[in-house]
Amino acid sequence: MPKTVSFISLGCAKNQVDCEQMMYLMAQAGYEICPEPEDVDLVIVNTCGFIDAAKSEAIEQILAAAQKKAEGRVGKILVTGCLAQRYQQEILTELPEVDGVLGTGSYFDVVAAAGQVLAGKGFTEFGSIHAPVEETGRILTTPAHYSYIKIAEGCDNHCAFCVIPKLRGKFRSRAMEDIVAEAEGLAANGTRELIVVAQDTSRYGIDRYGERKLPELLRRLCRIEGLHWVRVHYTYPDEITDELIDTVASEPKIVKYLDIPIQHVNDGILKRMNRRGDRAYLERLFAKLRSRIPGLVIRTSLIAGLPGEGEAEFEELCQFLRRWKLERVGAFAFSPEEGTPAAKMDYPDPEIAQRRAEYIGELQSDVLDEYNASRFDRTLEILVEDWDGAYYYGRSYADSPGIDGTVRFESELEHQAGDFAQVLILGAEDDELVGRETVL
Repeated sequence: MPKTVSFISLGCAKNQVDCEQMMYLMAQAGYEICPEPEDVDLVIVNTCGFIDAAKSEAIEQILAAAQKKAEGRVGKILVTGCLAQRYQQEILTELPEVDGVLGTGSYFDVVAAAGQVLAGKGFTEFGSIHAPVEETGRILTTPAHYSYIKIAEGCDNHCAFCVIPKLRGKFRSRAMEDIVAEAEGLAANGTRELIVVAQDTSRYGIDRYGERKLPELLRRLCRIEGLHWVRVHYTYPDEITDELIDTVASEPKIVKYLDIPIQHVNDGILKRMNRRGDRAYLERLFAKLRSRIPGLVIRTSLIAGLPGEGEAEFEELCQFLRRWKLERVGAFAFSPEEGTPAAKMDYPDPEIAQRRAEYIGELQSDVLDEYNASRFDRTLEILVEDWDGAYYYGRSYADSPGIDGTVRFESELEHQAGDFAQVLILGAEDDELVGRETVL
């Protein structure tokens, strides 16, 4: 009988793609992939190690697998991903239940690692995190109607608060032909929404082609039959060009939604954090985006309590949010990560940072209420995702899966996940839009 293996993937969509590739490699090698980490020969925990909360979650999952191992319900444990890369020896020393560790530069050696671990020999490997991106298949873990596609690995931005370049290496773009071929395969297998991800999608192509190639890539993706929506995540504000703006505005398949992590707006903090640009640049950028892409929804991430943030700097951030009313905002308390320049700087008390992050959440709740109200009595195209026996649930172009909201609606028609419906928005309940499908 084939050996059984279960995967636990934590963290971002980019990590999820890595896990899907490892699953494919294991299946190709003859392993049976099991959905639950119960009664299996091997559990592979693909970890995130970006901030304290992610590290804690990863350790909890490893300990849960270790408990099952002690009870005889799990044979061996292999830890991969960013936590493994970041704490290479500490994992084996402090978590003796772990049988092997695989770094982010060694994902494609997962089959060899599994074989060694299952043979009781243990395994530790940390290949180059700067090596070219390898191509392989995937076993999708998302619903059939949407998929992530990773167009590059690594990061060259070196923000002072971020450890990602040390975990993922320099920025490396995939070949455009390989990306398009993968997207064509995903569309042929039922993907209707393709979500483009990388640590910095807007930098795509600079390393491989000597110039920014994201606009050209997006135009080629939009020509693929079967794809209905193309969504772009993680665009660095300084890398957003006029060509990219025009492409998003003019291509009907590209949803008018951009994920632009700005982190803060105070000039002094941005400079200290090694972020390019300043508040004036961000003001000009958002004004340009709003004027040239009608209906654009902007998502951003912010860090409260960064080094140098006093009450005045925090109020400046809040004033910016009140003015621009960004539709989607995620706010996080500053987490001083060892090995980063920011960790050595003076920063506000963690409780203050947490309170500030919560205040941003409250401020943003009012913005969301206002934005939702602006959609009442409008008909929106909704990607159907679920049915509970009374209502359908889906997402509009303004909603990225797993992080934004949903739309609940009634319909006289029958739908499957992946269908699109025209829904008249009638109101909102608990931040969820509600409506009724319009039948022509």
